Amino acid sequence: MKLWQKIALGATALLSATVLAACGSSSSSSSSTDSNKVTGTVKLWVDTTQVPYYKKIVKNFNKKYPDVTVKVTQSPNGSANAKTDVGKDPAKAADVFEVPNDQLGSMADQGYINPLSPAATKKVKANNVAMSVKGVTWKNKLYAFPFAEQAQTVYYNKSKLSAEDVKDWDTLTSKGVLATDFTNAYNFYPVFLSAGTYLYGKDGETLTGTNVNSTAGVAAMTWLAQQKQNKNVMQTSNALNQLKSGNAAATLDGPWDAANIKKILGDDFAVAPYPTVTINGKKVQLQAFQGVEAFAVNSHTATKNQKAAATLAEFITNKQSQLIVYNESGQIPVDKSAQKSDTVASDPVAQAVMTMGKPGYSTLMPKMPQMATFWNLSAPLINGAYTGSIKAADYAAKLDTFAAAISKKD
Repeated sequence: MKLWQKIALGATALLSATVLAACGSSSSSSSSTDSNKVTGTVKLWVDTTQVPYYKKIVKNFNKKYPDVTVKVTQSPNGSANAKTDVGKDPAKAADVFEVPNDQLGSMADQGYINPLSPAATKKVKANNVAMSVKGVTWKNKLYAFPFAEQAQTVYYNKSKLSAEDVKDWDTLTSKGVLATDFTNAYNFYPVFLSAGTYLYGKDGETLTGTNVNSTAGVAAMTWLAQQKQNKNVMQTSNALNQLKSGNAAATLDGPWDAANIKKILGDDFAVAPYPTVTINGKKVQLQAFQGVEAFAVNSHTATKNQKAAATLAEFITNKQSQLIVYNESGQIPVDKSAQKSDTVASDPVAQAVMTMGKPGYSTLMPKMPQMATFWNLSAPLINGAYTGSIKAADYAAKLDTFAAAISKKD
């Protein structure tokens, strides 16, 4: 289960060969080009289910870098909580750890990670799709090695719905039941983005750039409220059970659940990008949040192990490693050539997620430190509109309060 499924979650830097621990300084050279000179001991944190296949990747790494000892272990509380786990005691945390991109701004500002070296930055930009590069960029510097992209799509039973049906929300929900969860802000805050508002500005890094307290924001709240009256929109905390029982024909979910949904639907499995929706009388593309999974290097790693840690972080996010992760878990690679490989190019889930990564289909998850506040306050705002506990007359005032709260300096 990945970060983007649950919104109570809070949301890597390659150190160069001579990066100074803790202080944020970095040298100008990459440390991963001379395998004969890389030595050290490195601890790697990944999610529990990922441990077996990252051990395979590390075996490949040790073929090239035999003098580096790597211990692969599960993150204390999963990659979704990387910022919290590293922050408890950076000096005792893993040297390399998986982290979702929405936590990078806070981790960078707190000194847990350093910017990538110029050589590493150049390599990441050359090899990976632009969206993923932007996803790991904070204040014009790269802080992470991206390896997978995540966005929700529509999974549906093709014996009940056609590919044409699922292109528009109104058509989809007039011909079949869609099971979803309005208590999950990851699912439905993007309705505000679809309506034309910005979250922390167009760049996702402007503290005062959230304009949800506007007529567009009120229109989004109105759309959310209308779904309560839509008999074919089912509120549920377990949409997969509703698909399995046949009570629902579609749901909104991410690539992390694709394998389970394939088992549930069997030959009737189908997937598509998000549909269009009509907000305030205008048909627009329903957006999703775009997430990027990455690996960071701990800035507090012991000096003698910094080069090894940097080298490992680069290796486990290269094309070969991304394809291993894709084959093992279905996480969609961001390496340009990996995305063009036969297996990825023929995978309908990957193609739907990659479509959602195009401009206009999704908004990159902001990396602002204030995102923790955003998650806490956005869910009750959305669910309040859906359930009717927030009345239409109060939409504007609630949006004013919300926008002000998520725009405060930490």
